[in-house]
Amino acid sequence: MMMKNTQMSGPKNAVMLSRRRPGSSGVEPFLFNTFNTLFMIFLVIVTLYPFLNTIVVSFNAGNDTIRGGIYLWPRQFTMQNYNAVFASGTIYNAFLISVARTVLSTLLNIFLTTMLAYTLSRREYVFRKPITTIFVLTMYFNAGLIPNYFLMKDLHLINNFLVYVLPSMISAFNLIVIRTYIGTIPESLVESSRIDGAGDFKIFWRIIFPLCKPVLATIALFVAVGAWNSWFDAFLYTSSRQELSTLQYELMKLLSSSVNANSNPSVANGVGAEHATQVTPISIRAAVTVVASVPILMVYPFMQKYFVVGLNVGSVKE
Repeated sequence: MMMKNTQMSGPKNAVMLSRRRPGSSGVEPFLFNTFNTLFMIFLVIVTLYPFLNTIVVSFNAGNDTIRGGIYLWPRQFTMQNYNAVFASGTIYNAFLISVARTVLSTLLNIFLTTMLAYTLSRREYVFRKPITTIFVLTMYFNAGLIPNYFLMKDLHLINNFLVYVLPSMISAFNLIVIRTYIGTIPESLVESSRIDGAGDFKIFWRIIFPLCKPVLATIALFVAVGAWNSWFDAFLYTSSRQELSTLQYELMKLLSSSVNANSNPSVANGVGAEHATQVTPISIRAAVTVVASVPILMVYPFMQKYFVVGLNVGSVKE
């Protein structure tokens, strides 16, 4: 009987030990979760601190900012930096030009690039491979700045608002991403629509375009950020017409003026003589960064849910 009890107790003890093992090792998940949480908090702080510090510096007195030691709270709160940014009346018109440019560029780029991507995704289209190759080559080779300027001049786009919109209507990179995404859509949807008598444009508008919303939201964010942040084309093509100046170009001129005014007090173009001695390039740069970033930060949360999905699905083909 004693041997039987010993033999029977062996499996029972093994079962009890195996049941106790997860409970006894419960310290490991706790340590992992604690370390993971602390690491993510540290990562969030490191990511957000530069922008938070920029906001704080933009609300701090310029002369006091030079001393350093400004971290998460302004030492001498002031609105003088923003007053210097908005002192010029041209910045409001430049803001409207930037908004109009961003909206039109985004809408046209999304619609035309998607239409072209749908055309090049059709296997029955004979010239889809040569045309795709031509677009891909434009991603590697560029004619250069001077030939591009003469092209805009020959097209009568110098000092014309359309110079902000027409050159960016089609993007080769966006074309490849959208075409790859369209390739993931079942071909049976297109074939069934053709049987019902739908034409190519109706198939594109009623079926393909709505199904591409995730990748289109991603592309729209790319195009909008690029159009909003662009200032060099305004410097090249519309610098002689103040009414066509963009917000980024005006902010760039303001920052340059603040640097010149700081190095030479007699120079106060753009900043204003009453603000030239009260702001510094560091404080103006912080205020300019905040003014230029806020509109994009207001748009991004609405597209965030599509961003990762659209980029991953649109860039991988099975």
